[in-house]
Amino acid sequence: MPNIENTATIKSEIKIEMKLLNQETLDKIVAQTTKNKNIQGSVFHIESADKSMSLFSSSGNISQESHYYIASINKLIISFITLRLWQKKAINLEEKLSNYLPNETLNGLLVHNSKDYSGELTILHLISHTSGLPCYLIDKRPDGKKNMDLILNGHDQSWPIDKVVSEVKKMKSKFIPGTKGKASYSETNFRLLDRVLEVVTNKPIQVLLADVFQELEMNNSFVLPSNSADNFAPIYFKQNQIDINRYWKSTHHDIVSTAADQMKFIRAFFGGKYFTPEFIEELKKWNAIFFPFKYGIGIQKFYIPRLLSPFKAVPELIGHCGSVGSVAFYLPDKEAYITGTVNQTSNPAIVFRTMVKLVNKL
Repeated sequence: MPNIENTATIKSEIKIEMKLLNQETLDKIVAQTTKNKNIQGSVFHIESADKSMSLFSSSGNISQESHYYIASINKLIISFITLRLWQKKAINLEEKLSNYLPNETLNGLLVHNSKDYSGELTILHLISHTSGLPCYLIDKRPDGKKNMDLILNGHDQSWPIDKVVSEVKKMKSKFIPGTKGKASYSETNFRLLDRVLEVVTNKPIQVLLADVFQELEMNNSFVLPSNSADNFAPIYFKQNQIDINRYWKSTHHDIVSTAADQMKFIRAFFGGKYFTPEFIEELKKWNAIFFPFKYGIGIQKFYIPRLLSPFKAVPELIGHCGSVGSVAFYLPDKEAYITGTVNQTSNPAIVFRTMVKLVNKL
């Protein structure tokens, strides 16, 4: 059992350290983001677990109240829905997809070395990116092109789930599902997971997401397209604004939100109300996906090896990021949370450099 007096001392020291990050320092760091090439605007919100520190700052064409596209942070919200159903024993992560998806969807979905492993796919494989399924957006098609490149260069496309399945069946698989130590980030996994959740709950995925927003009082979060969020910050690829309305209409799970709403969500996920610390630890079955990220069961980890940060260790950050430079992370060692975006698809690394600067002030 920990010494109560020592625990109190540690918490006191954390609060003292957090005073190094004040409004002036935060404003200075956030203002620097728009001096980077192609960054039109940014917003950051950082809070201590006890809310003794709660700071906001924005720059450029984004304000503290701005709605912005969160991109793949939606995966963390979908994971939240999935894990709660698992807690309630409404699903079992080890269950095979064949219990929920029709044969015409699964047959030939994952063929590796001429053998069809589609029947072995489970919910766990999807939520942890250990399925071996290719990503219909970022992996190469048989003709060598990538659908994401086409979208970013002005060729907006509709991608209903039937089209996703058809495309993936033409693409090269990554590995046999559940291969030890293997993971590959794939939007395909969460499009299929959407469908599983719809079958389990008998609700469309956009309704399940809206239910989360209502429960957590995320009153400025919406599934796209939404008339309630017409004025959200435009997304940029380099200097060009991106129009991907056709894509959003087809996925039913892409979201706009605010830094404040994202803070409500990340606190709900990691704050202990829904998931105990022990439960969160069970999710930390990390596999490398691409540097500097690892993926567990429905959660992402951002890490910088000490070798690359010799003067000061970067603490563990768990949560999720998005391809537009959006972030929603929890820092267990610092008892703090951080949300925000730099809203740029061509250089999202800026958000992590900024985040490290902020974290090093805690």
